[in-house]
Amino acid sequence: MDGIGKQKLPNLYDALSDETLEAVETLSEKQPTTMRDVRDIKESILNANPPPFTSQLPRQDNSGEEADTRNPFENLKQPANSRVKQVWAIGGGKGGVGKSLIASSLAITLARNGNKVVAIDLDLGGANLHTTLGVDLPKQTLSDFFAKRVPNLEACSTPTGLKNLEIISGAQDSVNVANLKFAQKVKLLESLREIDADYLIIDLGAGTTFNTLDFFLYADVGLITLLPEPTSIENAYRFIKSAYFRRLRLAKHLSPIRNLIEVAMDAKNGLGIKSPSDLFREVNKSSPEAGLRLKEEIDKFKPKLLLNQARTQTDVDIGFSVKTVCKKYFGIEMDYVGYLDYDSAVGQAVRRKRPLVTEFPNCN
Repeated sequence: MDGIGKQKLPNLYDALSDETLEAVETLSEKQPTTMRDVRDIKESILNANPPPFTSQLPRQDNSGEEADTRNPFENLKQPANSRVKQVWAIGGGKGGVGKSLIASSLAITLARNGNKVVAIDLDLGGANLHTTLGVDLPKQTLSDFFAKRVPNLEACSTPTGLKNLEIISGAQDSVNVANLKFAQKVKLLESLREIDADYLIIDLGAGTTFNTLDFFLYADVGLITLLPEPTSIENAYRFIKSAYFRRLRLAKHLSPIRNLIEVAMDAKNGLGIKSPSDLFREVNKSSPEAGLRLKEEIDKFKPKLLLNQARTQTDVDIGFSVKTVCKKYFGIEMDYVGYLDYDSAVGQAVRRKRPLVTEFPNCN
């Protein structure tokens, strides 16, 4: 790290776990970081851990069962002849990193290539995808679907004025839509591939709630967006870690080691499991067969990474650093798909409530 060595900050580094220390050091080598930045990252990761699985109280659905700990994918019914080729989910741990902008731009680009696209705003409680698409407040939204005021999810779609592109919005939804019950989440997931479209582009909210993680894991392609800033890097790291553990916990064939996975979710566990790599070693030690199944499940988790608002080569290199950290501690091959340059045209397009790619087609 530039100008910051272990010998100069003994108290700070003594308190860091090996995983957190190397993650911060690796990323900071590519990102100029002050002592205060490092301290903030350290305190947030150590004090905010464990991930939400152990810090949130489980909600209950109408049957009285704990909704957050149940598997929404276990008995999911999917249409036999779905037109949908791919479902993309745009996520990230922090708000304001450009998820809606990227979702809308991706949707417009796919539509321009002759595909029928539906953009879906699943930033429950904070929906604004319609604004980045230049659409007025839709008359029908997801709340109409959950309240059964429409026959199906597709009936909530609204034309965007752009050829081949429609939106299903969450704007003006009821105040409790952010806290979907388990049955509502399953109903939504089952309805997605019934939509008559080639591609579904899902704009997710910030944070690591179970609903957000499950929507991300449901997608065929999960794209994580981050900015070249310490707080964004930290939150992206936490989002990846939370999605990673959520996937492992919900995997049916890993049920024999589920208790061990749940122990690993608690950063203060008594087994000394501090990272996913520690979990793998512990599982493999007790059962090589279970370790093989765990590795197979880990290999299936391949999120993509996009860095937004890059100004320098140093910013661009942060994506490679995140990729390296995820390989070392999660054992996953994250695909760093590239970066978007900082461009003031983005802010102008948002203020005008116009799609960026149509308002400023030549921007970076």
